[in-house]
Amino acid sequence: MGDIVLPRRMFLWCMSVIYLAAFVSLYVQIPGLYGNDGLLPARWQLRYSGKPLGEQLLSSPTLLWLGPHLGLDTHTAMELLCLVGAALSLAATLVEGLRDSVVFFCLWALYLSMYQVGQVFLYFQWDNLLLETGFLCILVAPLTIIRGSRGVREHDRVTFWLIRWLLFRLMFASGVVKLTSRCPTWWGLTALTYHYETQCIPTPLAWFAHHLPVWWQKLSVVGTYFIEIAAPFLFFSPLRRLRLGSFYLQVLLQVLIIVSGNYNFFNLLTLTLCLSLLDDQHVHFWLRKFTYFFSIRPFVDQSPGFWSLMIFGSVICFDLQLDTTKNGISSRTAITYHQFNQFLKTVTIPCIWIGVFSLTWEMVTAMFRYACVCGFLKRFCGTVQWTVFAAATGAMFTVSLVPFTYLEHDSHAKLWPGVRRSYEVVDRFQLVNSYGLFRRMTGVGGRPEVIIEGSNDGVAWTEIEFMYKPGNLSAPPPVVTPHQPRLDWQMWFAALGPHTQAPWFTSLMYSLLQGKKDVIELIQTDVSQYPFHQQPPAYLRAHRYRYWFTQPKRWWRRVYDEEFYPTVHLGNTFLESMLDQHGLKDKSPSRRVFNSTVAQAMRWVRSQVRGVPAHTLIWTLIACSATFCLLQGLRKRNKGTTLTAEDAATVNDCTENLEKSDEQQAVEEEEGEKEEGVPSEDEMEAAEGEEDIVCDDEEDEEQEEDEDEERKEKDEILRKKGI
Repeated sequence: MGDIVLPRRMFLWCMSVIYLAAFVSLYVQIPGLYGNDGLLPARWQLRYSGKPLGEQLLSSPTLLWLGPHLGLDTHTAMELLCLVGAALSLAATLVEGLRDSVVFFCLWALYLSMYQVGQVFLYFQWDNLLLETGFLCILVAPLTIIRGSRGVREHDRVTFWLIRWLLFRLMFASGVVKLTSRCPTWWGLTALTYHYETQCIPTPLAWFAHHLPVWWQKLSVVGTYFIEIAAPFLFFSPLRRLRLGSFYLQVLLQVLIIVSGNYNFFNLLTLTLCLSLLDDQHVHFWLRKFTYFFSIRPFVDQSPGFWSLMIFGSVICFDLQLDTTKNGISSRTAITYHQFNQFLKTVTIPCIWIGVFSLTWEMVTAMFRYACVCGFLKRFCGTVQWTVFAAATGAMFTVSLVPFTYLEHDSHAKLWPGVRRSYEVVDRFQLVNSYGLFRRMTGVGGRPEVIIEGSNDGVAWTEIEFMYKPGNLSAPPPVVTPHQPRLDWQMWFAALGPHTQAPWFTSLMYSLLQGKKDVIELIQTDVSQYPFHQQPPAYLRAHRYRYWFTQPKRWWRRVYDEEFYPTVHLGNTFLESMLDQHGLKDKSPSRRVFNSTVAQAMRWVRSQVRGVPAHTLIWTLIACSATFCLLQGLRKRNKGTTLTAEDAATVNDCTENLEKSDEQQAVEEEEGEKEEGVPSEDEMEAAEGEEDIVCDDEEDEEQEEDEDEERKEKDEILRKKGI
């Protein structure tokens, strides 16, 4: 693999942007989710028992333990940590020197602190993926703040390899779990006929994707298996073209998911991981030929024989045939669960060995590069660096084998017990995680959706419409990526079962009856759009409906399913019993209001962003950051071009001056020869025949001396001009 300077820089910039989106998205929702009047107050997760700070950090690694030392309650401390994380990530986005190991360690520690008290609203696979990728950034990023240098390190390809291994684990596991779950829709290749309308928050394009022909939906499932199960093995191919081909396949899949569904920063993070498959040569090719993005050539001109073999395997496994009656391609799963399980047992351990050999190759090549460095001291320091980073990379790879082998029980049992114990030690820090998205397809009989209704008299009921999730039949699906409205997501999960499986839902009903503004802003950022913004409802209830896509003018149709939550009011026996059962009543003593300078500053910042939709705020920050970086890059490029033009003009002036000096000197010499009575030209020509050999040698020597003098004079002129 070639140099990876540019892909690594692109990766670190993208990670800064993703951290920015994650922190801002979470900050906007903190009061309603974790505030003192939120659904699940974060202070319930931190029990100050008087233990030393070190023991508290070990039991629950979160910086929120420092809140009382700063004169802040847990809610305000969470806002402070989020704002610090957003500011750091924004600074890293704008300034390359801040994309540093120390900065990325701070970002990882800040997000981990949020995760520790996030409870059900923060327990998503993309939060785990961000924490794992963020920790790897600490190893990948340079240490510029301390060393003051962003130079290329010989071990960079070793640490950057961990990003490729993480991408392999993520994609391979996502493909495998679809089949190991025995979901009939995935095995029947019909999953995508349900996916677009049953996903949590679809986009408007999901409606059009949902109405594509069934044969195309089934073929798309086959393509998904091909990209997620077969293509990831090419990540470690020694052939550069195969790696680039797998890169474009992953990009294709992620882009299609982005345009058809709102999955916050998850797909953007996956695209960022894909940068580990690139090298400097290909990035330079992008910069020279931007039209390459819109060409089909990358998919077909990458070792056609190998791709033909993989396509042939797909044809055999899924019985792909031309269907002239439907003008399409018919498909069915031609393998059994037992056969796939045997395949998984066969390839899991070889996957590990592929990773071992690939990582060993990167380590050995990096070691030889350090061995070729000139100077004993540099070579010694390089060897120490190689040892440290190679050991860290090897340790991360070894620990990651535990969650990776969760895919296959027998392979997991073969792991050395010491590896599993090491994983248990670091598990609380979310350094490595198991993945597997869309394991089973939900909503086969229609998309379940919980609709909350409020009333002031118990007779006339008004639906409470959420800002993002489906509810209003005429409202088009929104586009909110990379923001994640976490309450809307949990409403989607709650609709899949009874309300007892979602204890926080009782807290939601209780908060709405009390009219808590922080919770209402989770439903509608503009509180005036909330139907009970002037007076809280006296009664609340919730029903479950089944939703389906219909015509674009109306978008949705629905039918009533069943009661989800009975009619309740403040003081209602059922509501009180559910609050007691789930421990949702606040029995802590009255909270002291902190009026420190930091607390006042946090309240002022909150007042400035209140009422601004989170996705608008995030995209504004990203757009401004990207524009600033683009203008900065163009300025540097123009400056370099201008400097080059000035250099060329200076060199030309120097050359012209030298030529004029040579001509003037020749004229002066000729005049001097005439005055001294030098022989005529005829006499000179007569003598030349006798001295040809001697003159030729002397002329060559004189010409070389003149060229050396001319070169020295040019260098001297350029040096004086400071070029």
